[in-house]
Amino acid sequence: MADEVKTPVPPEGEGKPAAEKPLATDKPAAPAVAKPATPSGAKPAAPAAAKPTAPAKPAGPVPVPWDSPMVEKLKRRYGSGLEAQTYLGQNYIRVDRSLIPDILRLLRDEEQFDYCVDLTAVHYPKRERQFDVVWILYSFPKNERMRVKTEIKDSESIPSSVPLWSAANWLERETFDMFGIKFDGHPDMKRILLPEGWKGHPLRKDYGIIQQDQEWVQINLGIESGQ
Repeated sequence: MADEVKTPVPPEGEGKPAAEKPLATDKPAAPAVAKPATPSGAKPAAPAAAKPTAPAKPAGPVPVPWDSPMVEKLKRRYGSGLEAQTYLGQNYIRVDRSLIPDILRLLRDEEQFDYCVDLTAVHYPKRERQFDVVWILYSFPKNERMRVKTEIKDSESIPSSVPLWSAANWLERETFDMFGIKFDGHPDMKRILLPEGWKGHPLRKDYGIIQQDQEWVQINLGIESGQ
């Protein structure tokens, strides 16, 4: 029997084409970034809450009518020429200028307001009657305080209260000095804080906060300005 011819079998791996190698210029693909998973049932974030509006400012206190036996007596005597009110516990009456001497005397003699604590003024330049003149009175026997107010025009005078309360002397001089209001019958109606000859009245609203009488300063002090 003839010898069989056997075809030689190449060793494992031989005879197969080699795998293609990537070129040096090829770049590996970037790995995919996984998105964070949204938990099931989660709600989207709510928008920021709007700022709450500021509450409205409460209304301030206002004057209310003042009733007392004394007020009733004054109203019976002077009628519509008198208005009585109270504001934050402060009692006052507002009266016509023509009634001032009589009412002040009645308060001293019949109602025992024996002490004039203060006398001053307030300037309202836009009003026809630009000034409020104010007396603050106190009764030692009754331990009671009240105010009397009246309105006057610019350059209008008012009767002096010195015959009723001697303490009104310097108070009226100060009111004249600071506001220019004259008190008829005052025993010595002249300035008390500023020198005689000074122009202007510093507590009027139309008098500047650093205003001064430069002419007086130059003549009497020999300088350009007192500031």
